[in-house]
Amino acid sequence: MASPSPDRARAEIGVIGGSGFYSLLDQAETVRVDTPYGAPSGEVTLGLLAGRWVAFLPRHGADHRFPPHRVPYRANLWALRSLGARQVVTGSAVGSLLPELGPGALVLPDQILDRTWGRPHTYSDGESGVAHLAFSDPYCPIGRASARRAAAAAGIPLTEDGTLVVINGPRFSTRAESLDYRRSGATIIGMTAMPEAALARELALCFTSLCLVTDHDAGVEAGHGVTHAEVLATFAANLPKLRELLVATLAELPDGQGAGCGCAEVFGDTTPPYQLP
Repeated sequence: MASPSPDRARAEIGVIGGSGFYSLLDQAETVRVDTPYGAPSGEVTLGLLAGRWVAFLPRHGADHRFPPHRVPYRANLWALRSLGARQVVTGSAVGSLLPELGPGALVLPDQILDRTWGRPHTYSDGESGVAHLAFSDPYCPIGRASARRAAAAAGIPLTEDGTLVVINGPRFSTRAESLDYRRSGATIIGMTAMPEAALARELALCFTSLCLVTDHDAGVEAGHGVTHAEVLATFAANLPKLRELLVATLAELPDGQGAGCGCAEVFGDTTPPYQLP
C-alpha cells in the first residue's frame, strides 16, 4: 500500500472516466487545476486506488455537460500531467461492429481509426515548432500488458485487441457508416478516444484504454438502432466489471513509466516545441 504523498497535489496515475469511479477512491480530495488551454472538464479528485495515488478526472464533467466534440481534451491531459501523472488509464463506453462481440464485453483496443473533425488535436501551436511524433501504435504496450495480466489473474473475460474507430458525435452512425467502418477494419466504435490518445502521446504519457461494449452499432443488427437511454442503461449495469478491471490494472502497472515502452522517450533527442508541465 502506498504511503501518504509528501505533496498531496501529486499523483502517479491519471484516470479519465465517468462519475461512477468517484466512489472507488480512498482519502479523496478535490483540486482545481488551471492550464494554458483553459479549465479541464471539472475538478480533479486525488486519492488512493489499488494502493496507487490517482488523479481522477470526469471526461464529460461531473454533470455530463460536455458532449464528445466539446470535451476540453487538451486541458484534461495537461492537468493530469501537471499533477504528476505519467501514466493515464481511461474507461470508455463503445459500440460493437461485430455480431459476436455483444453488450457487456470488455475490450482492450490496440489501434485507432480517427474520423473526428473540428477538435484541437495538438499542442503544437505553430509558433514554437511542430511535434511530428510517431503514432503507429497509439496505446502503451506496458499498460496493455498490465491490463491483460490483471484480467487473467482476476478471471475477467477480455477481448485483448481491437480497432477503435472514433467518430465526432454526438449522433450515432447511419447503417451505411457503420458498415463502412467495419469494412475499414474497425471492431468497436466510440466518440472520445481521439484526440485523447494523440494528446497523451504529445505529452509523453503512457496511455491505456479499457472499453465496455454497450450496444451493437446500427449496421450490425436490424431494428431501430441504438438509443442514448439504452447505452446508459447497459453501461450502468456493467459498470462493476469495468471498475474491477480498472482497479486490477492499476495494481499491475509499474512504478513510474514502463521501461522499454518508449512513451517517455517519444521526443528522442529533439526538444519539445512546447514546455511540458
